[in-house]
Amino acid sequence: MERAVRLKVNGQEHRVLVPPHRTLLEVLREDLGLVGTKHGCELGECGVCTVLVDGEPALSCLVLAHEVEGHEVTTVEGLATDGQLHPVQRAFVESGALQCGYCTPAMVLVTKALLDRVPEPSGEQVREAVAGVFCRCTGYVKILEAVQAAARRLREARA
Repeated sequence: MERAVRLKVNGQEHRVLVPPHRTLLEVLREDLGLVGTKHGCELGECGVCTVLVDGEPALSCLVLAHEVEGHEVTTVEGLATDGQLHPVQRAFVESGALQCGYCTPAMVLVTKALLDRVPEPSGEQVREAVAGVFCRCTGYVKILEAVQAAARRLREARA
């Protein structure tokens, strides 16, 4: 039986009818058209479906849509402001930290969550933050560089 669920995604309110078993991943992609969040393993193992729920990384394939009622969901589409990429997004582009791009939305979101909590993360903190998102293309070197570049950029913007 479908149920009306009110979701706040990227600052906008949405009302969707969903069966109780429908995941946040399915609602984001299929109902709201936010395809930046990727289907991966759908078992919570690869991390490519990561979104932010109240600013914290969450695996959208393991979260039921009705569980995020009353919470703020942020997808990669919600980071840009007035047509300008978020500093984390810009750092990933400029550092060449994207190859196939499949893991990039999740990497960007876990980076944003990390830098919101820890403005000057250590290399170990960065590696730990991105460890939950599997990337088949890189050795993570460019990704780690992009995270540190984003941290510098955000610190400079605050100063």
